[in-house]
Amino acid sequence: MSQKKSPIIDVIIPAFNEEKSIPKVIAEIPDLVRHIVVANNNSQDRTSEVAEEAGAKVVFEEQKGYGKACLTAMDWIKGQNPQPDIVVFLDGDYSDYPWQMTDLIKPIQENDFDLVIGSRSLGKKESGSMTIPQVFGNWLATKLMRFIQGAEFSDLGPFRAIKWRELLNLEMQDENFGWTIEMQIKAHKAGLRYTEVPVDYKKRIGVSKVSGTVKGVFGAGYKIIFTIFKYW
Repeated sequence: MSQKKSPIIDVIIPAFNEEKSIPKVIAEIPDLVRHIVVANNNSQDRTSEVAEEAGAKVVFEEQKGYGKACLTAMDWIKGQNPQPDIVVFLDGDYSDYPWQMTDLIKPIQENDFDLVIGSRSLGKKESGSMTIPQVFGNWLATKLMRFIQGAEFSDLGPFRAIKWRELLNLEMQDENFGWTIEMQIKAHKAGLRYTEVPVDYKKRIGVSKVSGTVKGVFGAGYKIIFTIFKYW
């Protein structure tokens, strides 16, 4: 009996001023990954240098925005041959546990799911790892998605795995705070098979670009609500 071929897996890490955390993130990514693509999002520190030293491929995006950085990394992957089977998105602040990537990939490999969200709501959270605005925002967004679109999610967690061809078919557009929820809503509307797995969460290294500022909190909140109604 022939052995099942291992999938080609690439990782995308958007990063803005993450020189202290990004080497730790890269070091804990499982060996099953082919390319680790760090999208340096106009960092003012040594993020790109330390990421390269840790073994990542660094691409540059001067326009600030989480989604914009992800799109730039995707453009680089489009130029690779062969194309990946699965892409994993992971933050560069070391708030996730990169080794749990194997848990995200498993439902795709074993049960042919298209999208797997790492849910912090289902996992264990270190005290203080998520701010009150983050907790409330996740609760409100997932409730609205369920009520308006019928989408069953417990979190908008950025740690996620998706089949590459399905990601391309979603034609992602958002360039900042709406990236994660756009992917989930579009996946639901497209009829993709999705599920969630518990992931653990700890205090990040450095200050959050979203929940760490008043502007970030309101900007993210507005964009999330806007995106939900945009695809209604």
